Amino acid sequence: MTIAIQLPPSFLLPKPFLRPANALPQRRHFGIKSIDPPRPDRFNIGPGLSPLLSSSTAALERRAKADTLPLRTGALAVKKGMTAMFDTVTGVRTPCTVLQLDRVQVVNHKTRKRHGYYAVCVGYGHRNERNISKSMLGHYSVQGVSPKQHQQEFRVRDHKGLLAVGEEIRADWFMEGQFVDTRSNCKGKGFQGVMKRWGMHGQDRSHGVSLAHRSMGSAGQGQGGGSRVYPGKKMAGNMGGQRNTIQSLKVMQVDAEKGIVVVNGRKSSQGPHFGIEYLLTHMTRSCERTQGVYGDDTRCVEEAVAQCAASSQSGRGQRREKRSSGAKQ
Repeated sequence: MTIAIQLPPSFLLPKPFLRPANALPQRRHFGIKSIDPPRPDRFNIGPGLSPLLSSSTAALERRAKADTLPLRTGALAVKKGMTAMFDTVTGVRTPCTVLQLDRVQVVNHKTRKRHGYYAVCVGYGHRNERNISKSMLGHYSVQGVSPKQHQQEFRVRDHKGLLAVGEEIRADWFMEGQFVDTRSNCKGKGFQGVMKRWGMHGQDRSHGVSLAHRSMGSAGQGQGGGSRVYPGKKMAGNMGGQRNTIQSLKVMQVDAEKGIVVVNGRKSSQGPHFGIEYLLTHMTRSCERTQGVYGDDTRCVEEAVAQCAASSQSGRGQRREKRSSGAKQ
């Protein structure tokens, strides 16, 4: 005996129950908006399609056209101290900074196919295995490199600038007369007042200014200017510790046996002694003397260094002639 059961209204039944199994999926349209919009590839890869301007491919092409990526990788060094070099011919005393490279090796690579750009991961120094996490210890063991104290990656232009994993970068990677960039972290001073941080005058030392002579004073206006403190007002706060880059520094001396690179400049590398330094082998395009200093062929490097020295000497001679002509007038 069968009993007929009345079904609920149609709007309460599920959609597969109402449509046959072989029916096509239904699509509802609300004006010009679709429920199932097309999903284009974010890299816009396809025949006859130009890459999107916001993709990593377009960014890499812009960097290649701008010619700002170096051909050779940089290195990690430690600031050991200051010294000076005296030229017996011209009688000029040049202050210099001593940087040392200690067991600098290539740890890993970054490729365009896997990571979207080319880079060389460089490690510095040595670290005890007990002071490293298991994940990083496994990373070093797979690459066949000893654990490093510091690690940093340097962008290169293409696959030609990728060195072999485990290859050691010595001090002779740089040449005398070459121009480099140094990048480091400034000394951290902690929380400082306005007199030390910004060089403000402070308040009077007498006449009622009790225990506040090193304070900032008023910070805003009474009536004009909106009666508020403007954004970016110089106040007390954390001082130092930021990254600083100095460009166009000349390599004065290289000692491959001791791993020492002497760079021109009294403040060529910021930060305390024994602080990590980044030696970048590329320069900005604004410095014409550094064009072609780095290259694949060693002879190209030597010729470029000679051209840089000749151009610098000619520039000094022109400046001296201008000074002498001005003095005569």
